[in-house]
Amino acid sequence: MREILSAKALPKPKFRYSPCVKAGPFYQMAGMIALDPVTAKLAEGGPWHETTVILNNLKGALAEWGLSLEDLVSATIYTTRFDDFPLINQAWEEVFHAGVTPPARTSIGVAALPLGATVEIEFRAYKAS
Repeated sequence: MREILSAKALPKPKFRYSPCVKAGPFYQMAGMIALDPVTAKLAEGGPWHETTVILNNLKGALAEWGLSLEDLVSATIYTTRFDDFPLINQAWEEVFHAGVTPPARTSIGVAALPLGATVEIEFRAYKAS
């Protein structure tokens, strides 16, 4: 059985999609761009700032869903600025520091992302009941 999850920590979707679909112990999150949860406007400041906003939104949503960073199993990072990937890594490592096991990760360079974002990250989690 599928369950659709939303979170106050996430901005209301601008398009028709489910922020997270829970199927048994599996959680599939929609790709996140750096939207301010209150204004739903894209954060400005480039890849580091966008990644930081995405990860902060993620942490808030995970808490609402009874999950933690340790429950993440994989992440796919899309960026239009692969030349600035060290900035994405810097923001990533500020969250997934020593003592926090990061999920498996794939990174993909793309030509464009929704609303002019430079970074979008999709997450998957697993938590047995």
